[in-house]
Amino acid sequence: MRQIAIYGKGGIGKSTISANVAAALAEKGLITWYVGCDPKSDGSMTLLRGQRAQAFLEMMKGTGQGKPYEVAVGYGGVRCVEVGGPLAGVGCAGRGIIVAVQALSKDHFSKENIDVIIYDVPGDVVCGGFAAPLRERYADEVYIVTSGEYLSLYAANNIAKGLRNLNVKLGGIICNSREVEGERNVVAEFASQIGTRMIAFIPRDPVVRECENQGMTVIECAPASAQASAYRSLAEAMMRNKDFALPRPMEPEDIRALLRGSMA
Repeated sequence: MRQIAIYGKGGIGKSTISANVAAALAEKGLITWYVGCDPKSDGSMTLLRGQRAQAFLEMMKGTGQGKPYEVAVGYGGVRCVEVGGPLAGVGCAGRGIIVAVQALSKDHFSKENIDVIIYDVPGDVVCGGFAAPLRERYADEVYIVTSGEYLSLYAANNIAKGLRNLNVKLGGIICNSREVEGERNVVAEFASQIGTRMIAFIPRDPVVRECENQGMTVIECAPASAQASAYRSLAEAMMRNKDFALPRPMEPEDIRALLRGSMA
């Protein structure tokens, strides 16, 4: 069973990529789970035709820990769980995802024939949720989503620092394009300098928003589109990937120098 965690700066498109990768894997017949911990439920919602999955912690609060809870089933049979958490701004220090994943592991992950679990978790290193799946050793593969913009690369570099502190190897960088000049080369060079590689370049395409407005992933809503092919290629690359390395974070000024060099 592959257990994959996908991180990235807030708003970079991490949930969109996670949901589309889950849909692409399910399309191939793999038994796939999607575990998010964003109260917005924006990833699982596109797997569930726009419906919001009741958060795991909400169900546990209503039924009491140890009692039955429901797991939503979405496109291609993807099992969708949203951990939920406290009110915005309160923070949970990762306790929510730990409680949820421990229960899911006991009731499902250790008993069922599962091919892939994708964890879509906050990438902010000041949030304890960042480290929870890795610290508890539930996820053992990591990918970072970024664009060619400075703040996205800065956040990706901070996540790389967190992985190094946790002694966790990185499987690659996913560039979710913002159509920045020279973006592909910048992100590929950033990946190289921190000791990994750019595993995929996802183009910017309005079809993503059109499909999300329909409450669907691109894989489901526009299966013949070039964007769907890009997500399928990423899913294939992740499944084939055996190239993992402990990242070597850059200094922030070196990231700026990289960006300045790309514009020279």
